[in-house]
Amino acid sequence: MPASAVISDLSETRAYECDALTAYRCPPLCAVLPASTEEVSAVLKICHEEGVPVVPRALRHIARRRRIATADSVILGVAKMNRVLETDYANRFIRVQTGRTNLSVSGAVAEEEFFYAPDPSSQLACAIAGNIAMNSGGAHC
Repeated sequence: MPASAVISDLSETRAYECDALTAYRCPPLCAVLPASTEEVSAVLKICHEEGVPVVPRALRHIARRRRIATADSVILGVAKMNRVLETDYANRFIRVQTGRTNLSVSGAVAEEEFFYAPDPSSQLACAIAGNIAMNSGGAHC
């Protein structure tokens, strides 16, 4: 991982100390922002070997179900993983990385008059990772 993808300075890890529930705050050991599946795999392998807990984080929120950072944990953020990997209009299929937002998925296919149907109220901020983790798609799913 490039050094810029690892955040370990205490003043900078404070941004990762809680999710929307701010009553409990604890800065993690560090935050890691991989840009590829291979980097995610490498982080998970090292953390597993060292017995370090990993807390997944989509964009601004830690994936819900109250997974909160602890002082000995690594936050694994997917914000940099936001590319469109494949689009197949004939089969109504798009493959994206997990850090891509719902609204940007719609934006990627709008020119062909397609859209991403799940629509949580915060499409601008919701990442595909959060949709998957929480089985969340909004009122129209």
